[in-house]
Amino acid sequence: MPLVKTWQLIAASAVAGLVLSAATVSVTGPWDSGQRKAERDRAASWSRMGGVDHGSGRLPEAAPSAPGVLSGLPAALQAEKQAGNPLGEQAGRQPGTGTGEGTGSGSDALAGALRPLFADPALGSLRSASVIDTATGRVLYEAKPREPMTPASTVKIATATAVLAALGPEHRFRTTVTPGAAPGQIILVGGGDPSLTARKKPPAGSGGSLVALAADTAQALKAAGTDSVSLGYDDSLYSGPARHPIGLNPNVAPLSALTADEGRLNDSLSGPADRSEDPSGDTARAFADLLADRGIKVTGAPAKARAAADAEPLATTLSTPLGGLVERMLTNSDNDIAEALARQSALASGQPGSFEGAGKAVAATLASLGIDTTGARFADGSGLDRSDKVSAGLLTALLAKAADPQRPELRPVLTGLPVAGFNGTLRGRNSGGSPAAGLVRAKTGTLSGVNALAGTVVDPSGRLLAFAFLAANTPGPEGAEKALDKLAAAVAGTR
Repeated sequence: MPLVKTWQLIAASAVAGLVLSAATVSVTGPWDSGQRKAERDRAASWSRMGGVDHGSGRLPEAAPSAPGVLSGLPAALQAEKQAGNPLGEQAGRQPGTGTGEGTGSGSDALAGALRPLFADPALGSLRSASVIDTATGRVLYEAKPREPMTPASTVKIATATAVLAALGPEHRFRTTVTPGAAPGQIILVGGGDPSLTARKKPPAGSGGSLVALAADTAQALKAAGTDSVSLGYDDSLYSGPARHPIGLNPNVAPLSALTADEGRLNDSLSGPADRSEDPSGDTARAFADLLADRGIKVTGAPAKARAAADAEPLATTLSTPLGGLVERMLTNSDNDIAEALARQSALASGQPGSFEGAGKAVAATLASLGIDTTGARFADGSGLDRSDKVSAGLLTALLAKAADPQRPELRPVLTGLPVAGFNGTLRGRNSGGSPAAGLVRAKTGTLSGVNALAGTVVDPSGRLLAFAFLAANTPGPEGAEKALDKLAAAVAGTR
């Protein structure tokens, strides 16, 4: 029997190691938003409300990450309650009630580091700031924290919080096919799934698949002896104007409850792109082609129709779980997902699925969480509308609420935030040797003359801090972004 040579043993060990690594990555590796699949799935299972389609039936489990930060929260909160201060109050005053600049107790070093950075002319003529300890709600630094300002995309933090509070992270949106009223008619019914795709090779991550829906529909039709149908499509779930107030724009498609691939006319997954002017019709036509590929003839052109409310679906495809949609929205600053989720908040609250209904629903849901929304206005879900008004204090209050161990359903608000120097809209910011690299998780906000940054960081003493910096009338985006990044780095690196 020949002896096994040393190089053969090394090669075999290397192969085994690669196989083990691949298996590990497949289970817990990165998801398309930059979060671990295991963390996403675990977070979704915590919802006290359950998902309408995927309730686990298990009791909530402990958070799988950041134990050094979050483990101290319950004790800190209890201490606050015993002292007569609920979460969000500090030493006789509510955080963010001041109109000038100030600090909470024990934060002189942080205030000293932030004050000169906050005076940078690159931040324009109007600015607002809030930094708090999420465990206790104590103010560490603030400047005009209740000033309503245009938040740009940081308003997505409010959109995310509202929809998670309303529906829970396990909720999935349905796209269905039902029998129509006319003989031989089927109707494609939009459920407002922003993850719906018509791509035969879908992007990373689970989501609604028009391809799978066509396959299931064809199978059901053939089982019933049908090989020819007329196709209607129902996108009536939403109401009001389909076009965003900013008009035709590559940053957002017309808003429809039946849209595949965000109405993109290329293969992109995020960022600006030319968009369909008729997302519903294009989606229905794509579905007709997919049916034809599977042996079902579609007679005539797809036309708008209304599905009966009590119609039994022939086939259904489900969206990515809501927690995953929130993460994708925040990481990539996805405006289409944001607008869809704002409308879903409206529908969950009994409001019309419109811009106006969404604004009312988001404000009411945040108020029900105990968030002070004085002066706030939610004109859209994405932050593209300059009529949005949010304060720095409101943003830090939302981030603190998402860190509350009593609100596990809000966790995706934190896990979806881009990581400095690593992913999403912060991939190229505070990178390299910055003290914020890999530590700061924050939502960016950028419009002409408006720049913002709001998120969380674990400081050198182990506290989880929430911060928000809003700036208006800025002379240019590059200088403003650098100034905001310096502020975030100072929060990360100051004891």
